[in-house]
Amino acid sequence: MKTVSESKAHGGVQGVYAHDAATTGCEMTFAAYVPPQAADGPCPVVWYLSGLTCTHQNVMDKGEYRRMAAELGMVVICPDTSPRGETIHDEKEDWKIGTGAGFYVDATQEPWVSNYRMYSYITDELPKLVAGQFPVDMDRQGIFGHSMGGHGALTIALNLPDRFRSCSAFAPIVSPSTADWASNALSAYLGPDKSAWRAHDACALVEDGHRFDEFLIDQGEADQFLEEGLKPWLFEEACRKSGIPLTLRMQPGYDHSYNFISTFMDDHLRWHASKLGAQTG
Repeated sequence: MKTVSESKAHGGVQGVYAHDAATTGCEMTFAAYVPPQAADGPCPVVWYLSGLTCTHQNVMDKGEYRRMAAELGMVVICPDTSPRGETIHDEKEDWKIGTGAGFYVDATQEPWVSNYRMYSYITDELPKLVAGQFPVDMDRQGIFGHSMGGHGALTIALNLPDRFRSCSAFAPIVSPSTADWASNALSAYLGPDKSAWRAHDACALVEDGHRFDEFLIDQGEADQFLEEGLKPWLFEEACRKSGIPLTLRMQPGYDHSYNFISTFMDDHLRWHASKLGAQTG
C-alpha cells in the first residue's frame, strides 16, 4: 500500500491510498478517514460505497462525513467503484457499464471476468488490507452507500449478515434486475440467465430468504431516477412481507445529488454509531 495523500481533519486524518489488487488485476485507490479516538485503540469502521461514475473522491469532497465521524469515533473507508486503467476493458458508449460502474458484483462473462470482481474486492481483499493497516475493530463493521453503492451496501449486508452490524443507503437501486440503468450491466457482467442476478438484487435476496436486522433508507422525492431506476417501494414491500424492519424516509424536494447525501449524512453516521457502539470523543 502506498500513501497518495494525508491531511489532518477534525482532529483525525483523511488519507488516500493505492495498492495493487489481485482481485481486479490493477491498482486500486481508496480513501480512509481515521478519527482522533484511534489514538486510544481500534475504532468501528463503516464502508461507504459510491454510485455510478464516481470514484473515492466524490464523497470525500462532497459527502461532509468527517466532522461527525470524528465526533462519533468511526473510521470511514471509501473504495473506488470499479477497476481502472488502460488495460481494463470499458464500454465507451455506455456510462452505466464498465469504468465507474462495477455494480459490486464478480463478473462471470467475457470480457469483464478478468478484472470486474468488485464483490470480492470489497468483501475480501480490501478488508484484509484495511485490517492490517488501520486501527479498526473488524468486529464492529457497518456499510452504506448511494445509488449503485446503495445497491452494493444492501446486497452485501444481506449476503454477509454476520459480518455487518448496520446497513443504510441513500437512494439505492433496490431491484437492479428491473431497473432500466442496471439490468444491462447485470446482463453484461453475469450473463443472460437472470437466476444468476438474484444474489446481487436486494429485493430478490429478501424474497429468497436472506435476512438482516434492520435497514435505514433515505430517498429524495424529487430524484429524477426515482420511478424507473430506484423504486424503493419494492424493497419496502419485500421487507414488510419478510418482517425485516425498514425505516424508509421519503424526503420532499431532494434530488439524487450530493446535496441530498450531505444533508442526511449525519443521520446515517449516528445510525451506524448506535448499532456499532461507537465511542464519542
